[in-house]
Amino acid sequence: MSAREPVLNPVPIEDLRPTQITVGFREVGEKRLQWREHASGEKGSEFLGRHMVPVVLGPKEKRYVIDHHHLVRALLDEGVEELLVNVIADLSRLKKTEFWIFLDNRSWCHPYDEEGRRRGFDDIPSSIAGMTDDPYRSLAGELRRAGGFAKESTAFSEFMWADFLRRRLKPKLLADDFSAALTKALKLARSDAADHLPGWCGPDPIV
Repeated sequence: MSAREPVLNPVPIEDLRPTQITVGFREVGEKRLQWREHASGEKGSEFLGRHMVPVVLGPKEKRYVIDHHHLVRALLDEGVEELLVNVIADLSRLKKTEFWIFLDNRSWCHPYDEEGRRRGFDDIPSSIAGMTDDPYRSLAGELRRAGGFAKESTAFSEFMWADFLRRRLKPKLLADDFSAALTKALKLARSDAADHLPGWCGPDPIV
């Protein structure tokens, strides 16, 4: 399906629905800071114009976000009421179960909870505000920015890295000392144990 024309009329963020259960709240915090740097005057409008959110139309013509969940949640938390969306596909004619199965097969949804467990489609919240925190997703995002792995096109690649780290780093370390957790994550990212993950950058160089 090809992308349709962007919706140039602003859409209320409260009307948007997520297609995943979690986000990384630390990552959301970074997006909030980014927004604050552009929030005033024309800079805010320009920022929103450059960050149109891709959505699909689902049953009852509800708009479902299929990317940029962290940004949308950050804008909501910052009190932004509306944003522009790009309708990728109109699936409003599909029944609810058929809709979610189609999204799943296209890798347009991620029904996994904060412990990395797959859940039913009914567990995906009905609002952006309803998404819960996965701290390992925040760690994965910071790991990528630190050069631990390369950004690439595989759907939900940072969630794959989050699940890899979840099984190797204790939650207490992540909660108590994020910097130490990131240092360990960088070492893990260069290990052979991670060579199956998207964006793997190879083993540690020999010194």
